Amino acid sequence: MAEPVIVAAVRTPFGKRGGAFRDTRPDALLAQALNGVLARAGLEPSRIDDVVCGTVTQAGEQGANIGRLGVLLAGFPASVPAVSLNRMCGSSQQAVHFAAQAIAAGDARYAIGCGVENMTRVRMFFDIDPDGRYAGFGGLNPELRARHELIHQGESAERVAAQWGLSRQALDEFSIESHRRAWAAQAAGPTREILATPGVDEAGATTELRRDEGVRERVDPQKMAALKTIFREQGGVITAGNSSQISDGAAAVLIADREAAQAEGLAPRARFLARVVIGSDPTLQLDGVIPATKLALERARVSLGDLDWIELNEAFACVPLAWAREFEPDMAKLNPWGGAIAHGHPLGATGAGLMAKMLAGLEASGGTLGLQTMCIGHGMATATIIERI
Repeated sequence: MAEPVIVAAVRTPFGKRGGAFRDTRPDALLAQALNGVLARAGLEPSRIDDVVCGTVTQAGEQGANIGRLGVLLAGFPASVPAVSLNRMCGSSQQAVHFAAQAIAAGDARYAIGCGVENMTRVRMFFDIDPDGRYAGFGGLNPELRARHELIHQGESAERVAAQWGLSRQALDEFSIESHRRAWAAQAAGPTREILATPGVDEAGATTELRRDEGVRERVDPQKMAALKTIFREQGGVITAGNSSQISDGAAAVLIADREAAQAEGLAPRARFLARVVIGSDPTLQLDGVIPATKLALERARVSLGDLDWIELNEAFACVPLAWAREFEPDMAKLNPWGGAIAHGHPLGATGAGLMAKMLAGLEASGGTLGLQTMCIGHGMATATIIERI
């Protein structure tokens, strides 16, 4: 069986809602990432056997198989195919898994797992609720809603916080630390995975974005504490400040058959020890990262203490904090460069973006083993363990 390895991984900076990428179509953002990852590797587009693209809201400018449209817009030969998938927040992490699995099966020698989401131009829930009448949930099958209590992730976050006894103060402190770590990483210079990407400034003039727009140098704890809760007027703990930011971005991971890559002089950067996807309670829906982590560690035959870097998507601050209550990790290893609360969460792009970020972080810190895991809407989770080569 062929061994899939990561050869290159990039992400655009994540732009804030209404920010630098507000005039950039999502297929154009994806094309930037696709060309960027091949430029980093020094590989011709014609060598790619397949492109797997994760996008959550596949409607409007993100419809009609945006993966294929991005490939064509990037100038790849028409012979390069592409497919788009939706595993919600884990979409492009799943795209990386599928690309790696195609190589392991011998169906491809080079494949790209990627993702894109421009949440400024294509709002969340536009696919199920194009008129904006139901906040994404009224369009679901009534029989499904009778079978399962399908609720907004924000209400699920409130329930997770309550179940694990997480206070508003704990969530806010974690969120402030996310910004601090992200700012420190960016202040040291663009991290290796960042792909400078054209955009516009506040006045609408063309510029080049080289860092995540949502990261703040300092967050005032008093202002954070004064933010109103969003999903519960009384007794709630979830606010805009301790939730992930709505963002725009794209990311791409180039995966190759190790033997083929080395024969052509390409240097593998990491290999896969585990690729996991699980289903979890569709109402609580955010706690799947816990069983997904356990299964990934079991399949990789490593312990949590063996890990050097843990990239856990900060959909809400309660997600990594509940996870941490279960595993009691070295918190310095958990999102060392901050997370989605600081740099944003462009849904379909985040999975591949976090993979690129984790690999860059392992290389920068001299680490070897990394775990990435993400909670997913309707109760699922993805997890990946990679070993730096």
